[in-house]
Amino acid sequence: MYSMRIKAAASLVLLMIAGVATASTPTAPVKNGPDLPSPLCDRLRVPEGNKLHSQVYADGVQVYRWDGLSWVFVEPIATLFANAGYDGRVGKHYVGPTWESNSGSKVVGARLYGCSPDTTAIPWLLLEAVSTSGPGIYSSVTYIQRANTTGGLAPAGPGSFLGETVQIPYTAEYYFYREQ
Repeated sequence: MYSMRIKAAASLVLLMIAGVATASTPTAPVKNGPDLPSPLCDRLRVPEGNKLHSQVYADGVQVYRWDGLSWVFVEPIATLFANAGYDGRVGKHYVGPTWESNSGSKVVGARLYGCSPDTTAIPWLLLEAVSTSGPGIYSSVTYIQRANTTGGLAPAGPGSFLGETVQIPYTAEYYFYREQ
């Protein structure tokens, strides 16, 4: 009986300690976009009056063509996912640049600014929406940020023949904003 009381008391103390530890653990702040390396990427901040409404994770390729003098960017081809584990396909990204949701809504962006916090990856970008279509998640997008990129750079050396096309793997996070 005595050992049962000690076990019960010990369990109660552990529960109280766990409760205090949980109560003192801060919750993660709600983010409004990616952490931008300052001052290098300060120009990628979205203008006041716009609020983050969605984020997707892209896994795909950047396509380049050899023109005889340099590699010329052709288009991105990527699948968009709901989370960083690349689960839950939610859309696609392609020439335009265009982002299209599985429901059919689209946004086309135009590059405003870029920065390169990682010299081994394509730049981070701020793009402004120039057109939207279809009902759905992209119907009222105002700005898009591309951040946390890996890979995707054009080859460093020359192509083997005129018109050669290469596909360079890349990943990125895309953040979509709407007017408040």
